Amino acid sequence: MSSDAKLRQVAEIMARVAEDTSVPRNIRRAASDAREALIKKEDDPVVRAASAIMILDEISNDPNMPVHTRTTIWNALSVLETIRG
Repeated sequence: MSSDAKLRQVAEIMARVAEDTSVPRNIRRAASDAREALIKKEDDPVVRAASAIMILDEISNDPNMPVHTRTTIWNALSVLETIRG
């Protein structure tokens, strides 16, 4: 799978998290911010992935995060970590 395809896949996942009303607002906002970083076409794919990783890593241990959302974010991080230059 290409880097762009992986970025699109994770951006779609983040869009779903951002729209999930069972998720606290700060986590939805972070998912939305990560999605924006992923779809920023003017940046290199590695930079886009690193930006999203930084945002998601910050919230991944939030105690208010539902378990299903935490698992989704960890899976997204795993995909992003495979993106190489």
